[in-house]
Amino acid sequence: MTPTPATSPQVPPGGWGAFGITVAFGATTALREVTLAAVPGQVAAVVGGDGAGKTTLLRTLVGRVAPAAGHVEAPATVECGFMPTGASGVWQDLTVAENISFVAAAHHLTGLALDRRRDELLGAAGLDEASDRLAGALSGGMRQKLAFCLAILHRPRLLVLDEPSTGVDPVSRVDLWRLISRAAAGGAAVVMATTYLDEAERASTCLVLNDGHALASGTPADVLAHVPGTITSGDAPAGPRELSWRRGRATRSWHPGPARPGEQPVTADMEDTVIALTLAAQQQESCT
Repeated sequence: MTPTPATSPQVPPGGWGAFGITVAFGATTALREVTLAAVPGQVAAVVGGDGAGKTTLLRTLVGRVAPAAGHVEAPATVECGFMPTGASGVWQDLTVAENISFVAAAHHLTGLALDRRRDELLGAAGLDEASDRLAGALSGGMRQKLAFCLAILHRPRLLVLDEPSTGVDPVSRVDLWRLISRAAAGGAAVVMATTYLDEAERASTCLVLNDGHALASGTPADVLAHVPGTITSGDAPAGPRELSWRRGRATRSWHPGPARPGEQPVTADMEDTVIALTLAAQQQESCT
């Protein structure tokens, strides 16, 4: 069974995005005809498992990877902000304030404008009391918030974030989402890869990737409306174990067709939908 993709979003004037891009590294094709819209004032979430192509797509958007086919619409590099995954977005042997000053110099931001911007960002991120601390001595959540501040310091028109909240504590994750929402409300087009599907449900649009293919895209409601097959819930797997997964104390099972007698169908949320889309794609691939 082939998953039915939602309608790819159309980019209005002034928007950015990747259109039908294919990216190859030698004999490996990392992305296959993928389209993603980046609209000012909105957050676009990119989800998928390891190796799905999320980081490659984000790096292509900001010009760090050249597509073999398709095209990218993006503002000039100086008008883009990029936050890489992990701790690579900060200089750990510099203090928080020195990190800000270093990046500000690259964007020719000085004087009173820099002071105001630094105070604004560090205050919003809860880092105003940590300006003299080495970035390497910060907690994971604080370091991620600093990396976000550096990415958005120059008020980019396109802000690209690679799993900004992965591995941080729950409070910092809430703080980061608030900062991301604030950036979008300020007019930036935000694209973020995330492993947290509740974040994808709060985004304006969502793109589901698997093995370089787009399985579904559109608003979260669009994606949820295109879950393939049937998902059931019970105390044990209903069918092959490789088509089942745990959700709390219950076990979800995916069926290519309708539920069997006695099985309890459930309304899929984003986590269930992404898993079902991935399982359907894997099943289709195994049959070809």
